Formats: sequence, C-alpha cells, structure tokens
Amino acid sequence: MKLMIATAAAAVSLAGSAFADNHAGVGDPAAGEKEFNKCKSCHMIVSDDGTEIVKGGRTGPNLWNVIGRQAGTYEDFRYGDSIVAAGEKGLVWDEESFVAYTQDPKGFLSDYLGESARSKMSFKLRKGAEDVYAYLVSVSPEPEEGS
Repeated sequence: MKLMIATAAAAVSLAGSAFADNHAGVGDPAAGEKEFNKCKSCHMIVSDDGTEIVKGGRTGPNLWNVIGRQAGTYEDFRYGDSIVAAGEKGLVWDEESFVAYTQDPKGFLSDYLGESARSKMSFKLRKGAEDVYAYLVSVSPEPEEGS
C-alpha cells in the first residue's frame, strides 16, 4: 500500500513538472521577467479577468496566454497581413517559433510564408528570447485538462 501511495505521489509530481518542462524549454523565467522590460514598451500582460501582470504599451498585442495561441488571433488587435497569414497557415506560438520570431520578425515571417513578408514588430530580441518565453509560460494559465 505504501508503495502504491509513493508511486502515485511521484506520478503527480512528475506530471506537474512535465507541464513546465514541455512548455518552458531551457529558459529562465526570472531572467525572462527582467528581459521582458524591453518588450513592455509595446506589450502588456493582462489576464482575462483584467488582472494586470505587466503594465505595458498597446502598440503590440497583449501577451497573456500567448503560448500555444495561433499567431495573429488576439481579439481586438489590428495585426499586419503577414502575421495573420502565418496564423492561418498554422503558426502557433511554441518555444521554437517564438524565439525565432522575436530574434528576426520579418525574416521569420518571410521564411514561414515562403515569400517576402512584413512585420509591425521592428524590435529584434538578440538574446534572452528563451528566457522571455519561459517567463510568459510562468505567467500563463495551465492548459485545461484534455487540451
């Protein structure tokens, strides 16, 4: 009986850390929070219930729950045509796409779409993109059961 309880406890513990491992990659959320200071001139993080996690600009879309979201789909934000086209083609923000996009938005979209593309995001995050991604994961809600 004790073995079964210990096994169940270990499984629950591993399941929780698997979510973090699968979604946070190798980045450091604490470093990402600092690095996000470069992003907040254009982006905010405000939860669905209005809780302000990071007060920021409105030039870029709200980055609440951006991880796993289809690109170009945040409601009430006017995206450029290229990012919308990329989303319609299947671009979903995971660590690999997020890091590549933030390092070279225009180049990433051009490669993804296979044609010359534009991006409203002119800033390039030369380093620390993995950390920013990990930070965004840390402030995002956990996916619902079965998602």
